[in-house]
Amino acid sequence: MRIAVGSDHAGFALKGKVAPILEEAGHEVVDVGTHSEESTDYPRYAADAARLVASGEAERAVVVCGSGVGVSIVANKVDGVRAVNAHDADEAEMSRRHNDANVLALAGRHLAEGDARLIVERFLATDFEGGRHERRVGQILTVERGERPWTSDLDAEAGGR
Repeated sequence: MRIAVGSDHAGFALKGKVAPILEEAGHEVVDVGTHSEESTDYPRYAADAARLVASGEAERAVVVCGSGVGVSIVANKVDGVRAVNAHDADEAEMSRRHNDANVLALAGRHLAEGDARLIVERFLATDFEGGRHERRVGQILTVERGERPWTSDLDAEAGGR
């Protein structure tokens, strides 16, 4: 599998530990930066990694900042990306199984290397379950296109607006 990795300065050290884990598992790693602990802005690296996934040039991505929050927000702005900021292996697994997440965000300042390894391994080992979850992922894609795939009770109360 081809996997993009990216981080800001706060995630640089953890990215440096995650990339070899991916390579050891036989994956091709595309590192979009940053390449040092010098202060930098996370949106660039999260967007570059997410765009590789959205374009099909990478099957998945792992992005890292201090909390994992900023990179997950940026990655989720890219159409076709479903990023999760996973704090443990169970969250990583369920994001794949139920949401077909394709980008994993990690908290460089809060995760130990062993925990990050478990999260990454589970994220990559878990397949999308499909079934009823396919409908929900389809609704996510519809929202991305600016459409509304359902009618809510609020619509009726507002006169169908």
